Order: sequence, then C-alpha cells, then structure tokens
Amino acid sequence: MTSDVIPVRKGEELDNARLEDYLKSSFMDLPDSPLVIEQFNVGRSNLTYSLKAGDWEGVLRRPPLGPLAPKAHDVEREYHILKEIQPHFPAAPKPFLFADPSVLGYPFFIMERKHGVVLDTGFPDNSAATPELCRIISTAMVDSLGSLHAVDYKRTKLPEMTKPDGFLERQVHGWISRYHRAATDEIPGALQLMDWLAAHIPISQEPAVIHYDYKLNNAMFNEDLTEMIGLFDWEMATVGDPLADLGAAMSYWIQHDDPPHLKKGMGDIPITAQPGFFSRDEFIKAYSRKTGRDVSDMNFYLTFAYFKLAVICQQIYFRWKKGQTQDVRFANLNVFVKTLIQHAFHVSSNRI
Repeated sequence: MTSDVIPVRKGEELDNARLEDYLKSSFMDLPDSPLVIEQFNVGRSNLTYSLKAGDWEGVLRRPPLGPLAPKAHDVEREYHILKEIQPHFPAAPKPFLFADPSVLGYPFFIMERKHGVVLDTGFPDNSAATPELCRIISTAMVDSLGSLHAVDYKRTKLPEMTKPDGFLERQVHGWISRYHRAATDEIPGALQLMDWLAAHIPISQEPAVIHYDYKLNNAMFNEDLTEMIGLFDWEMATVGDPLADLGAAMSYWIQHDDPPHLKKGMGDIPITAQPGFFSRDEFIKAYSRKTGRDVSDMNFYLTFAYFKLAVICQQIYFRWKKGQTQDVRFANLNVFVKTLIQHAFHVSSNRI
C-alpha cells in the first residue's frame, strides 16, 4: 500500500526547532534523535502531522490556516473530548498533551500514533476483496458505532462539556447559519431544503456519545481487516442524538447503485460501492438490531446529514476561494456542494 504520509505541504510547515524543544521538555523519554515531521495525506479539516524521533511516534493536530468559523476547529475541545472518551472506547487514540498558542503561535495537541490499515477507495494489495470480507468490514463499522453509542457518558466529564438538551434543533439551525456565512454560489433548491429541515425536526432519542464524522476512511483496521482498531478525527464529537451520528455516517457511505455524481463527488469511488458491502438500508437496519433504536425517522436524519456535509464542503471551498489554503483538492468542491444540496432535496422528498 502507499504511504499515509507525505512531505509537509508548502505553507503548512511547522516550526521544527521550537516543536522539538517543546517535545523534549514534555516527554522525558523522547529519544535524542532528530525530529522528523511529515503530513498525513488525507483529511480536509484540521491539519494533521506525523512526528518521529527515533522509535518515538506521535500525531500532531492543529487548526487549518486562515480565519476560522466560530467554534470550528477547536483542537483544545477535541483533546479534552478524547481524554474522556478514550478510556471507554479504545479505538480512539490516546491524547498525550495540549499546547496553547504560546508554543507555536496556534493551539495544537499531540496524541498516540496508531498503525493499521485505513480503507478508502481501494483494498491493500495483499487483501482479497471478497463479498464476505466486505460484509465483515460493514459489520465491524456497525458494531463499532453501536459500541460508541453505548458508552455511559454520565460516568465521564462529558456532561460538563456538552449540551445534549436541544442538540438537534441547535444543529439544524446552526448548520443553516453556517451555510449562509460561507455561501459563494447560488444553488437551486438550497433555500427550500433549509426551510424543509427547519420544519421537520423530529423528537430526539436518548442522548449518546457521538463521533459525528464517522466514516470508513476515519477508521483503522487490523491487517486482516476483521477488526476496527482505530477511529480518528474527533473534532465534531459530542453528546447528542445518536441517529444524527448514524445519518452522518450514511451520508458518507456510498453504495453500488448511487448516481455517478454522488459516487465520485470526493474523487475516486469509495470501496463501499463494491459488492458485499452493506447498502445504507442494510447498515441502518443492522444498527437498529444492535442498539434497539427506532430508525423510522431516518429520512430526516439522512437529509440533514447530506446538507451538513454540503456545508462542511462549502466552508472548505470558501477558505480556498479566499486564498486561505493552497490545497488544490479544494478547487472544485463547489461542484460537489451543489450535488449534495440537490441530493438532499431529493432525499427529503423521498425521491431516491
């Protein structure tokens, strides 16, 4: 398989000398070896770096460049969320430390480096992509999501850090506001979609710990792909409606009969479109069986999830258009935003 790290992109470099001094003062067992910094080649939100010094490894997360949306990219919050969740959900990476802007000029945190297989648009060369294996991976994704939602958050400090009451209403109206702040192009159907969402908010189920960016390429599997051993990008994790988490997961879960514009919206087609992977309906039903939750309102949650994903992409495209990032992957995200808005509109009308 290809490496999951690349040389640090131009303009996104870290101050190696200052970071190395900070690490030496923070980790007493840090080897006396040069610090090697590389950048992970996936992810479109917070910037994530691989750190190596001898046999020591870590991962650094920091906000992206440029002005940020209110409350977005809060790496201090992500660090504290991980501290509370990781002891109860071992797939989450163990956070080591948080540093305020006095160290490098921006906040960041460092966490453990996990090793395994991250799946996205292809299988490792040494793996036979059989329908049976695809179902095993699908089941692992369902089971892990159900296990996360079963964490007893009241035994942690999460109630002090989150606001479960009114979660879904705040989410719907909050993401509508974010869309307006980041809007660049007029998209047919967008206003009608937002009106529909605001008028159809269901009664939320019992709150749970939610990841809220749960997707295959945020997960890590063992070498034979039978067990999830890592789950990353906890930036949006909170305590809230578990079906909102399921809906978000399904907005990323491409299936074999999806229209081409949806399959290829983020680039190459994800492997979940291959034979053997659960359809979204199968995934939702399997989740319901595992958790006992009523999923009769999933049409709303999936509609909202597609809209939320559209807003996330729009925020990234807005930063690119304003010159706040040079990442060429973002140049045509506005096309995918339009696709997602229109697809969400169709989902809301049960026309898929």
